Amino acid sequence: MDYYAGVDLGATNVRAVVAEQDGTTIGADRRATPRGPTGIDVTEGVLRTLRGACGDAGITPTEIVAAGIGSIGPFDLAEGTVIDPANLPDSIDRIPLTGPIEKLIDSDEVYLHNDTNAGVIGERFHADRNPDDMVYITISSGIGAGVCCDGNVVSGWDGNAGEVGHYVVDPRGRLTCGCGRDGHWEAYCSGNAIPDYARLLAEDDPTIETDLPLDGPDFTAKDVFDLAGEDELADYAIEQLAHWNAMGVTNVIHAFAPIVVSFGGAVALHNEELVVDPIREHVAESVMTNVPEIRVTDQGDDVVVEGALASALTGGTGDRQRL
Repeated sequence: MDYYAGVDLGATNVRAVVAEQDGTTIGADRRATPRGPTGIDVTEGVLRTLRGACGDAGITPTEIVAAGIGSIGPFDLAEGTVIDPANLPDSIDRIPLTGPIEKLIDSDEVYLHNDTNAGVIGERFHADRNPDDMVYITISSGIGAGVCCDGNVVSGWDGNAGEVGHYVVDPRGRLTCGCGRDGHWEAYCSGNAIPDYARLLAEDDPTIETDLPLDGPDFTAKDVFDLAGEDELADYAIEQLAHWNAMGVTNVIHAFAPIVVSFGGAVALHNEELVVDPIREHVAESVMTNVPEIRVTDQGDDVVVEGALASALTGGTGDRQRL
């Protein structure tokens, strides 16, 4: 029997699953992402996790015929490596992935994707209609998208396509993104940015009353959403977030004409009524082409590892006809 594997390399955890050829998962493992000191240490952590999933499945790594990887970036896709990942220590400059996994499983069928592309592959694979045109958008600590257009996953020459969080939505550039540029979607609506945006709104109108801990060191996006309906500033911030989110999603729809837009990431998953529902409402008023179905992923936090597995099963596409 042939076996397939999916690997999710995140800044916090590494996950791996092993499945039979019909997609039934028979083994899994999860470990903390090594913090270095070098990229090789992270690579070894990924290999340990994949070996652990194989052990849980009762097989050897060489019985795996194909593996998919969903990973933090950015990439050097030609080398199959992550380069200078932003959310790991500075001492980690390159994390080899494709080559070491090919060697471990003794197969050259290893497909490397950024985490959002793995997300769209998984969403496409599990969708009822298996659509050729869809987008997966994550709103979490950052914002990004995986795009499948005309049946092709859009990776870009270097594997770094889909950085829609860096669309400029505010030409005034009042907030600076984590990348160092101004006015990006991610600078307003990502989980990391929402507290700064709430502070900016409070500075704009000091008459707004609020119980948000604006000056507290532990002020987070969760505080804003938790006070929805009870706090004037929290409600105003959520209203403004809907404006920027709708602008970003409208740009995505006009660029790629998806049939389905699926959302994941902690901000969207934990606050569907406050984040995704307003996007549905505003996008319907803004899009001049066909309005896609807008939904939240059914895969929850498993979307990346499930997408990596779907990639292995379908030659990197998520197309169920490839099974």
